[in-house]
Amino acid sequence: MGNLLKLFSALSDHNRLRIIAALKEYSDLCACQIVELLGVSGATTSRHLSILLQVGLIDSYKDGRWVHYRLNRASNNYGQVTDWLEDQLYQTATVEKDRYALREIMATDREDICRKQRGEKCCPRKPEDQIKELAHVSS
Repeated sequence: MGNLLKLFSALSDHNRLRIIAALKEYSDLCACQIVELLGVSGATTSRHLSILLQVGLIDSYKDGRWVHYRLNRASNNYGQVTDWLEDQLYQTATVEKDRYALREIMATDREDICRKQRGEKCCPRKPEDQIKELAHVSS
């Protein structure tokens, strides 16, 4: 029963439900994309992701400097609950807005999102990108 209580506790937060819905829509999201979607700090997003990781709803992997998250289908013992949840979430206006926002986020380069959130030091622009940007600004 303890695991079930932890599961429902993990699902009792608005932003964690939004993360689950986003990962149902896009099977793999970078942490910066999730931060952008939620519109909260990286630390707050990290806390939400940690809770979902602890109960086994999601898992993560590292790809260079990027940390990606996905639904943990391999060891997810909550299949019926998450299937029911998916049906319920897709009936909400918030998730519909998130789906639209995610399309825009996914069309944006991860490095641009990271720079927006953390500044230029996070993801320095390549020299050729700087030249293109300067040419665009001066025209």
